Amino acid sequence: MTRLPPTEAGFFEVPDLDGGRAARGWWDRNAQEYLEEHGEFLGAADFCWCPEGLREADARLLGPVSGRRVLEIGAGAAQCSRWLAAHGAHVVATDVSPGMMAAGAGLDRAAGVRSPAVVADARALPFADESVDTAFTAFGAIPFVPDAAAVHAEVARVLRPGGRWVFAVTHPLRWAFADDPSQHGLTAIRSYFDRRPYVETDEEGRVAYAEYHRTVGDHVAEVVGAGFLVEGIVEPPWPAGHDRTWGGWGPVRGAYLPGTMIMRCRLPTATGRART
Repeated sequence: MTRLPPTEAGFFEVPDLDGGRAARGWWDRNAQEYLEEHGEFLGAADFCWCPEGLREADARLLGPVSGRRVLEIGAGAAQCSRWLAAHGAHVVATDVSPGMMAAGAGLDRAAGVRSPAVVADARALPFADESVDTAFTAFGAIPFVPDAAAVHAEVARVLRPGGRWVFAVTHPLRWAFADDPSQHGLTAIRSYFDRRPYVETDEEGRVAYAEYHRTVGDHVAEVVGAGFLVEGIVEPPWPAGHDRTWGGWGPVRGAYLPGTMIMRCRLPTATGRART
């Protein structure tokens, strides 16, 4: 395992193995703190795509869900899955972090809605080929692995022909700017094309957190490489009257720069025509 300066934070090249396995431990350690900070905004059984507050009830990015087999990847505490279950979907939530899944059990009781949850790496999903109608993730899995192409390939494997894959990530443009919601976050400080991950180390210099940057072109190339058709890209604007800050997201910077990118993708059918 590579050692870096202890308690360091910045953009570093790190071995893929070190960076890719850091997410499980980080989310286990921080599950409760994360829910205490963001739980009220996310709700126990609500489907929020992003800090801008775009909700599936309004956006309908997944299309019809009632009666569909839906897979949530990188589900965290599975708030989105509970919303889908309440709307008639046959949904399963997956996450790499047992700590987040355990935190979700408490939300099951609070919401009075439960959906099956499985601890699983998004790059090795424990599901049969063509067993899912729709898959999605709201900021899960993709930012935290060095090989997001492997996530897309697994999703393509478990989706039926014509199935939809929708994922939200930090807007790639944001990586050129400081993670600051104030005016200071409106000045570019690094190259958009600098693909080094953002890394935090622990007291012994081990990788404790890693988040990976991909350009818009990188994301498109990876999903197309997995066999998907790109149906559209959604860049939610910052809504008027929404005063909450979330890390680098907030009304000041949100008035000028996009914070979230959501990609809607679909597998071709056997005849090359997508299903509705």
